[in-house]
Amino acid sequence: MDVTVAKFLVRRICNRLLHQLARSLPGATSLRPFLHRLRGVKIHGKIFIGDDVYLENEYPECVEIHDGVQIGLRSTIIAHTRGSGKIVLGKSAFVGASCVIAAAPGKTLTIGEGSVVAIASSVTTDIPAFTFYSGEKAKPIAKVTIPFSPDTSYEQFIRGLRPLSRNGRQV
Repeated sequence: MDVTVAKFLVRRICNRLLHQLARSLPGATSLRPFLHRLRGVKIHGKIFIGDDVYLENEYPECVEIHDGVQIGLRSTIIAHTRGSGKIVLGKSAFVGASCVIAAAPGKTLTIGEGSVVAIASSVTTDIPAFTFYSGEKAKPIAKVTIPFSPDTSYEQFIRGLRPLSRNGRQV
């Protein structure tokens, strides 16, 4: 076996082991982000990663997560579909439990700063900053005026939502 192939294989095996540990061990704001950084995920600042979150296994370097991001349990973030793309989670974005975020090959999918993706939503296109998205095929629901950060109560977040019309414009 060629030395380069062997190193590549060892790297992929280590990546998968670290990924499995990150999915199951405690430490949503400490150990999990640390393990994902070791894998190559670009993490800026303090973030929260819930239990059993699947963060891109084949190309972890194609995921970028900014300060204040929260990713709910059992969410899946995939930066490749027959070729690598890139996913950027903007500052203070919130991804609810059981969401799926998938980028197209050669494209960058951005979840904007302060945006909120509701539980069990599926996202394949950019989400503008400070927008609440929900649904099987996620679409804009409301304008976010108060980001859902660790310091924001659920009630404060809800009070800060401004409904959008069916065409995605503010009412």
